[in-house]
Formats: sequence, structure tokens, C-alpha cells
Amino acid sequence: MTFVSSGYDPEKPMENRITDIGPKKYDEFYPPVIAKNKGKWLYHEILEPGVLVHVSETGDEVYTVRVGGARLMSVSLIREICDIADKHCDGYVRWTTRNNIEFMIDSKDKVKPLIDDLESRKFDGGSYKFPVGGTGAGITNIVHTQGWLHCHTPATDASGPVKATMDVLFEDFKDMRMPSQLRVSLACCLNMCGAVHCSDIAMLGYHRKPPMVDHEYLDKMCEIPLAIAACPTAAIKPKKVEVGGKTLNSVEVNNSRCMYCGNCYTMCPCLPLMDKEGDGVVLMVGGKVSNSRTAPKFSKVAVAFLPNTAPRWPETTDAIKKIVEVYASDARKYERLGEWAERIGWERFFEKCELEFTHHLIDDFRDPAYYTWRQTTNFKF
Repeated sequence: MTFVSSGYDPEKPMENRITDIGPKKYDEFYPPVIAKNKGKWLYHEILEPGVLVHVSETGDEVYTVRVGGARLMSVSLIREICDIADKHCDGYVRWTTRNNIEFMIDSKDKVKPLIDDLESRKFDGGSYKFPVGGTGAGITNIVHTQGWLHCHTPATDASGPVKATMDVLFEDFKDMRMPSQLRVSLACCLNMCGAVHCSDIAMLGYHRKPPMVDHEYLDKMCEIPLAIAACPTAAIKPKKVEVGGKTLNSVEVNNSRCMYCGNCYTMCPCLPLMDKEGDGVVLMVGGKVSNSRTAPKFSKVAVAFLPNTAPRWPETTDAIKKIVEVYASDARKYERLGEWAERIGWERFFEKCELEFTHHLIDDFRDPAYYTWRQTTNFKF
């Protein structure tokens, strides 16, 4: 927090007070054509994969070129993005909630030079730095969580499976051959700071073993009441243990009550949860947020467990590719994946996608709206 050079007056503490806390107001960063036509847009069209045009009632147009980005970017890549924006877009660029980058320009003549520039830039390995696509009836960029790089409770990585999956789905990021848009997401554990509960296809990291207990150090490093209180299923209780001839304060985990969420490890590093054999990936399908045509849907488990076979996760990518290909060939136009599965029946979905059905996949969830059974945000008047 800083104050203007005229000095601070203790009698009038709020006078001339300025601060640099928080972001600036969003409309300061609008491109001029956006600021001029706010609230006046008539329609928009997708001209080709990755290229949109919005037309205003004033006759003004804004062209958007969307490219796939990464959730975790180096400073040098961000600087390169800014250089492209300075060169073609008067410095204006935006990021979407699905990790795409959008360059906005006010003239159709600028579209092709921008695309040519973007697709000419490649990494040393030969892959595109800025692939154009991710619009319309295609596969959007995968939104994902922290993974092994930043988070302390993941059951799988985030960047690794997402990179491997997008490699096998890349052509459909740059094309629009799907019946409808197909959203893929990943959450690296079931605390789920990702959107796997409502995506067409979702990867979910899943723990299958309860936390280990490091009795020797637990009382030295953790507040035992805090670790106990952090458990949402009351699976942890205090316990006295003998270690090296000494009686120590520790905890005990009731394995049958544990739901493997990792909350205890968040509070206490002596309760680690990650395990090489116990951790893996669950595939979920059929979710959507959209209210169009049918009500929003929760994702349903389609594959109960796949191993963490880093670095390419072949079992996971093979299963996803199979689901995508069957959906692309069998669904009707505008039909989301969950809508298609419900139309043909979930039994046929598993048969067509060559997925094994087990008792682990039976959905016995009941909505908290016990008396009304209202399980959707879709409003009908």
C-alpha cells in the first residue's frame, strides 16, 4: 500500500489514499472495437476452426483467432504471446477459462497473416506452439488441475495425462467433425478443483488406499486435534503408540470409514496418501453444463480404474480415443455425448465403446432434494 507524495495526514487517513491491491477494472483492457460496441453485437459465426467473427449493429466486426495454450506456461512463452499481440492485434490478447489464447483483430485482412504467423511457430520437437482450433463441434482444450507439479494430494498427474490425451485428440482440436462440442477435463483427485463432474469426458485421479501414519514424527509436526477435525467422515481418532520404547501421541485411521480424500494430509504431513499401486485414473462421461435441448447432467463413471503408467498413460488415452471415435460416428448432429448415451441406452454405450461394465459403475446417488427429487438447474416455467 502506498500514498501520494503530498504525505499522509493522520487526521484524514483516507484522503489521497491509493492502493495497488487487486486487479484493475476489466473494461480498461477492452480492445477499442469491443469497448465501442459493447451491448450492440448482433450475431457471431465460426468462419473456420479457430476463427470467429462477431458483427455489431453498427457494422463493426471483430475477428477472433483462438489457439490452444497450456495451463502452466513459461515466462518466455508468455512474452512470445505478447509479442504476437503487439505485432498483429495492437497489443490486445485474452485467455479463456479453458486455457485457450484468443487474439482479436478488427479487420478480416489481418486474419490470414496472423494465422500464418501462429502456425509457423513450433517447438524444437516439431509440435505447434500455437495450434489454431478449439471452436464449434470439435474438441476444446482440456481444462485441468495442479497434478504432481504443485499439489500435495493428487492421485495422478495433470499436465502429463492432458498432454498425452491431447496428442491423440489433436486433429479434432483443429477440426469440427464432431456431432457437437466435446469438452474434456481432468482433476487429479476427487477433491476436484477441476470440472470433471460436468464434462463430456473426464479423467479423475483416484486414491484406493487410506493414509499411512508416521507415528514417530506425527506429534512433533502436527496438531493432532486439527488432523482429526479435518476428516469429513470421522475416520481418524487419537491413539497412544509405542515407538522405540517410548509412548507417543498419535492417531489411528479407521480404514472402513476413510474415503481417501487427503484432507488429513493437508493438515498433517505425517499422514501421506499417495501410493504407486493404489493411485490411478477413473474415466467419467456424459456431463454437461449447458441448458440447451436437455437439462445439465452430471458425469457418470465409465471406467472404474486405470493405472498411472507415466509418461504417456496409454490405457487412459486408448479408452478416451475409442469413446470419441464411437461418439463421432454414432451420435446425431448437436447431440452431446451424454445425450447420445441416454438415447441409445447406457448398456449399448458400454458395448459400442468396448468398455467393461462392473458393479462399481452402478449409480446409487440420490440428490439432497429428498422430497422433490429435483436434480437439475434447468428451469421450466
